[in-house]
Amino acid sequence: MTEGDLHAWLDGELPEDRRDDVERHLADNPEDARRFERYRTQRAMLSTSFGPLLDRSLPDTLAQPFAPPAGMATGAVVRPKRRVAVWALALAASLLVFLAGGAMGWLAHGWTGYGTGSAAFVADAVAAHRVFVVEVRHPVEVGADQEAHLVGWLSKRLGKPLRAPRLAAQGYDLVGGRLLSDAQGPAAQLMYQDAAGRRITLYVRPSTNGSDTSFRFAQDGNVQAFYWRDNGLAWAVTGDLDRVTLSNIAEEVYGALNS
Repeated sequence: MTEGDLHAWLDGELPEDRRDDVERHLADNPEDARRFERYRTQRAMLSTSFGPLLDRSLPDTLAQPFAPPAGMATGAVVRPKRRVAVWALALAASLLVFLAGGAMGWLAHGWTGYGTGSAAFVADAVAAHRVFVVEVRHPVEVGADQEAHLVGWLSKRLGKPLRAPRLAAQGYDLVGGRLLSDAQGPAAQLMYQDAAGRRITLYVRPSTNGSDTSFRFAQDGNVQAFYWRDNGLAWAVTGDLDRVTLSNIAEEVYGALNS
């Protein structure tokens, strides 16, 4: 299976008779599946931010320099002066810089000064959430009935002391957790569930960028996340919940971790 096949599948351009092959490959190769889920998440984030701009007509102030002079028939060839051509090239270049810079700025909007690693972190958190919250028989590797073993194991693998916050006040009980990996190394996911069967996840991995305990927010479709850094760990609380409810849960998590 080539990278071209995988990207064509992601773009919806793969011939229908090849799609089953790609989906079987992704089912057998979880690393590729997680990687392309991250790509899908990042594309959705960009589409949410910049998609509406694509449907807007060009403003008159930008279109005017290229409009035919009064009295000239539509479609007639216009020979612009060199200074107009240079201005057009400059405008095109500045627009490309603006769009590229805007896209990267949006992806890292909550972590200014820390590069684009935060975008990858929250994309990983959302991708892992989507993959595992739908599991019926195997949502976690280690269940809540072995919480001490789970926490000790994940702490050892992450190289940082980890805790499983109590979220009963928000109506959620621990289901269990699992060890994951991303481009930065080991990561962990803790899963919680309420009485109605709704699930949220906590995604955590080591962070070397110091602390930034203010909450940042990201959304991809129906999935929302609050994330922050503290005590050498980066945390993301992710769920298909409204922003206020998820914010309350994130505050509960932060309080439990620092009590």
